[in-house]
Amino acid sequence: MKNGKPKRLIFIYNANSGLRNGVMDIAHKLISPSTYECSLCDLTHGVFREHKLWKSFREGSATEMEFLHKDEFEKLYASKFGHKFTFPVILYEEKDELQLLVSTEELNGLGKLEELIALLQNRLSKMESQS
Repeated sequence: MKNGKPKRLIFIYNANSGLRNGVMDIAHKLISPSTYECSLCDLTHGVFREHKLWKSFREGSATEMEFLHKDEFEKLYASKFGHKFTFPVILYEEKDELQLLVSTEELNGLGKLEELIALLQNRLSKMESQS
């Protein structure tokens, strides 16, 4: 990255929006948590609410953050080129282009919220130092 900090981070959950989908996600987390397919949600949220540590990190960050479900992302960022991302994923916006920051595979490999926060801090710090 050439300009230091990214314009913003975009977090995309591997889940669809809406009340019905939210209820289904909660049920899935309660009944069969090991098969729940959104590691980003698993890391940042408990069954019913956002983790306090994540909320503190998010609110204390100087970097703008946007959080979307995959259907919201696909609707908002549809283009003739089409984005070929797997979900969940964390992207960053630079000069009106979306770049990969944390891949699905990386998110799936994280075991704790602290690991996600450390990874984000490290990558953002590297971006700033490259400016």
